[in-house]
Amino acid sequence: MSERFGERVRATLTARGPLCVGIDPHAALLDAWGLPQDADGVREFGLRTVDAAADRVGIVKPQVSFFERFGSQGIAALEDVLAAARAADLIVIADAKRGDIGTTMDAYAAAWLTPGSPLEVDALTVNPFLGVGALDGAFDLAAGGGKGLFVLASTSNTEAELLQRSVSATGRTVSADIIADVSARNRETVQAGEWGDVGFVVGATVDWADAGISAFSPVAPLLAPGFGAQGATPADLVARFGPMSDAVIASESRSILSAGPDGLSAAIDARVAEYSESTRG
Repeated sequence: MSERFGERVRATLTARGPLCVGIDPHAALLDAWGLPQDADGVREFGLRTVDAAADRVGIVKPQVSFFERFGSQGIAALEDVLAAARAADLIVIADAKRGDIGTTMDAYAAAWLTPGSPLEVDALTVNPFLGVGALDGAFDLAAGGGKGLFVLASTSNTEAELLQRSVSATGRTVSADIIADVSARNRETVQAGEWGDVGFVVGATVDWADAGISAFSPVAPLLAPGFGAQGATPADLVARFGPMSDAVIASESRSILSAGPDGLSAAIDARVAEYSESTRG
């Protein structure tokens, strides 16, 4: 079997630090980069970002929607970007937020997590709000191929607060229930001291107390959007995530990509240095 995903992330964070570079070819960024609003533009954007990220960080996160908007040609462009990123030995997280029931969810998982598939990635973001159990097929497929999942748990968008912070019959918030359920599954598959393969999406601007969540076991990777343009800074990482801070994947997109193709490498280097300083000691 392939190396387990949780332990691979753990080693990558130790070696390369927490920064994850988002690959988000917004329309405005394509214009700013002087690239066309088409599949060729998003392909070039993605490949340039991969080139800049390689050997500087350990993880990239393409936002699938910005490729999908160009139809089949956009998906073909995404396939090229994913292949280049994996060839560069980057951990690739597809930000697709897939979530459904039964064979439909299984098919989503197969598309993204099957070794050798055109859209193969190392991990996929998934939506548990049709029930964590609806993701069982995805959990099984990921485990069988050394892949990972990131389950939406507590996001930072205000529209989600009513649902995610509602208190369920367990007496916990919905977010806390999701973390508890997935953590129980992780405990079934890891040895003592190992990281779980199924991680969580927890926004960097989320107040854990308000969300009703706390440190959990086993440790699992925490994909944390919200750094950079959304307000959280590298200096906030330890304070916001406390005892879980070593497991944080700090995702930044616009704050780095806005430097443009000529300034991208320098922007990544500068941000890596900031994270290194914030987590030192």
